[in-house]
Amino acid sequence: MAKIQGFRVRNYKVLRDVTLGRLWDQRESQPLTDLTAVIGKNGVGKSALFDAFGFLFDALNSGVEAACDARGRGGFGRIRSQGETGPIEFEVYYEEDANARSIIYEVAIDVDESRRPYVLREGLRQWPEGVSYDRPFVFLILNDGTGWAWTGEVEGYVIDEGEGKLDIGALNRLVTVEDWSATEVIELEDRRKLGIATLGALKQHPRISAFRRFIEGWYLSYFTPDAARGLPLAGPQPHLNIHGDNLGNVVQFMEREHPQRFKGILQGIAEKIPGIDRISTEKTSDGRLLLRFNDRGFVDPFYVQQMSDGTLKVFAYLLLLEDSTPPSFLCIEEPENGLYHKLLETLVDEFRQHASGPGGGSQVFVTTHQPYLVDALNPEEVWILEKEADGFSTIRRASDDPLVKNLVEEGLPLGGLWYSDYLDARRTAFLSTEEHGGARRTATSF
Repeated sequence: MAKIQGFRVRNYKVLRDVTLGRLWDQRESQPLTDLTAVIGKNGVGKSALFDAFGFLFDALNSGVEAACDARGRGGFGRIRSQGETGPIEFEVYYEEDANARSIIYEVAIDVDESRRPYVLREGLRQWPEGVSYDRPFVFLILNDGTGWAWTGEVEGYVIDEGEGKLDIGALNRLVTVEDWSATEVIELEDRRKLGIATLGALKQHPRISAFRRFIEGWYLSYFTPDAARGLPLAGPQPHLNIHGDNLGNVVQFMEREHPQRFKGILQGIAEKIPGIDRISTEKTSDGRLLLRFNDRGFVDPFYVQQMSDGTLKVFAYLLLLEDSTPPSFLCIEEPENGLYHKLLETLVDEFRQHASGPGGGSQVFVTTHQPYLVDALNPEEVWILEKEADGFSTIRRASDDPLVKNLVEEGLPLGGLWYSDYLDARRTAFLSTEEHGGARRTATSF
């Protein structure tokens, strides 16, 4: 399954310039892990980072202007970093599978003379196979809605981009008469739509289509227990939606399509939720399915409308991981809310097993401020967001700090170190190189 190797966002809320993992020009960096968690204090930008993925998803499906206003974002002026005048930029570095060549997607969004958001610049590039180049080949390049795309599996061009911007002028100097058979001139009618949204629907652009399907397959959880307690209309649905209000429909689909496997799934989930002895279903007279939870100590079952928020969240997350065609990217903000702290290690184990299981499951990305959840993670999986004096956020990997790695290897839990402020950049720098009486004490002294 496709995996995000790295992600960069510029000028988006408090994220003026933040990079996670490996980018095309930072190939020496370690890629994102199958399970990634971002931690930090309130107000450092965890929600902004979660929403950056959501913005890309919304922009693909409804255009950049609608995405700027969706989910309470308040328009382009509210989401562009305060005091900045440049475009909002995103870069996604990903691989279709472990044997595929890396693909880089870049997009820059600005406003026109009427203050309407539009796609200023967009491009897709891929590292060539079997040869060595300093730069990847370009096979889609659009500036202000016009440009070129290379059809089929034909390679594009290596462009000297100066400061790293995709440049139509540089491309014009490279394209010759003989090249036109492999190129398609692109002129989008609506500059507010992403080029990958239009071209990704065409068979002659397989790499663009693959990337469009990849983003369309993202699942960003806006799950609310109250929505899951509703009684949806009858009708099976294969996938849980972002709010979870079709939980009963998904149960109905799984019971109809995979009856034996579904019984095992319910029993397996019941064993992982404290106090629940058995989960079953009951069909109503109008064809809907009701979930029944048998609590230990009670003869009569409880229905989904009577269950606690925490139980519903755990059930929804575990059911999501059992999807026969899981999302390519699963993004959850603060999954710990409403959960008993001893459940968090189980939930992290389930996320990790799903993400790294045979055949590859969803890549899982979470934000959290719960040390008990961080205790179940390793330093390679954890990224620390901090706000600097200028009001903008920076991010770093916990494993990049030798002191943190040493302490974890000695058996100290990562969440406990975070709770004790050992993950604070200023404190770890002080502890790692503290000078006292002219003698430097290293991290191994503590």
